Amino acid sequence: MPLELRTADFEIDIPPELIAGRPAAVRDQSRLLAARRDSQTIEHQQFPNLLDHLQGGDVLVLNDSRVIPARLRARNLQTTGHFEILLLEETQTNVWWAMLRPGRRARMGARLELLDHRRRPAGILATVEEINAAGHRRLRFAGADNILDLLDALGEVPLPPYIERDGTEPEDRERYQTVYARAPGSVAAPTAGLHFTEALLEKIRARGVKVCFVTLHVGAGTFAPVKAEWVAEHQMHRERFEIGAETARLIGQGRAAGARIVAAGTTTLRVLESVAAAHAGEIVPGGGATGIFIYPPYEFKVVDSLLTNFHLTRSTLLMLVCAFAAPGGTGGREFIFRAYREAVERRYRFFSYGDAMLLI
Repeated sequence: MPLELRTADFEIDIPPELIAGRPAAVRDQSRLLAARRDSQTIEHQQFPNLLDHLQGGDVLVLNDSRVIPARLRARNLQTTGHFEILLLEETQTNVWWAMLRPGRRARMGARLELLDHRRRPAGILATVEEINAAGHRRLRFAGADNILDLLDALGEVPLPPYIERDGTEPEDRERYQTVYARAPGSVAAPTAGLHFTEALLEKIRARGVKVCFVTLHVGAGTFAPVKAEWVAEHQMHRERFEIGAETARLIGQGRAAGARIVAAGTTTLRVLESVAAAHAGEIVPGGGATGIFIYPPYEFKVVDSLLTNFHLTRSTLLMLVCAFAAPGGTGGREFIFRAYREAVERRYRFFSYGDAMLLI
């Protein structure tokens, strides 16, 4: 297949002042841009209006991964130089791939002592065991049964790099987390879910919508820019996922009854489409890792409607949304760019702490 799409085709200007550096005061008081793919029309609403677009029998699928306080501070036992550690992926208990700053000083065999929030030694060591081609370090932790259990006491919420402020704030611990977060493992929030409240979810269930969950642990690669000139040359990052038997059953029943499958977030969509691609269009329980890269044209096998936030220019997430706007074709880019321009004109808030878009 010829490489037809350039990364530059997904360049869009977002005024810096519209990048949300802090969450909305109330979760479900974000704004909602509803984009109808069949009529190419756009409606500007508030997030609770999501209820108006759902109907009995629909299956709403959410990502219940929990953001961990993955940013740690440490010092080199030999040189006393200080480091920032961002945990990326757990390979086994107390063994993690991580990004370190400054990376070049974290050499093979380096022993790093973790520091607590007051920058005092915490009695836990991390040893650099391997360095991969991307410059990430594999760290083995000692001094704790499971470092994951101590992250609340030692770590900080790893906010996205485009949120420019000095450190995290107390509200980030609660607001950079969905109300239904359960399984710890993400280093970035599945942000489409940040708008939901328990009260709104109860109203959705009362309408007859089936609510179920998948787990995809969001990695730092979600913020990685696409550097390749041609879209198809980009190497997609991989992320771990899990689908339970109840979720697989509800989706299967819904599809058999002709109900819509509504994915809350690109992470949820990637799980469902990955599993369907591997199982002849069916959703089956199980887990694994996905590196699926969705860009135009793409034939979606499961998801009928997508709730998402507004995404970074030239990002894989923006490419996915453009593909969903026109399944099987390449014309969705124009519709999405028009929606983004309207959002800019109406001063929507962008990116992780920003407002929402519903593609119907």
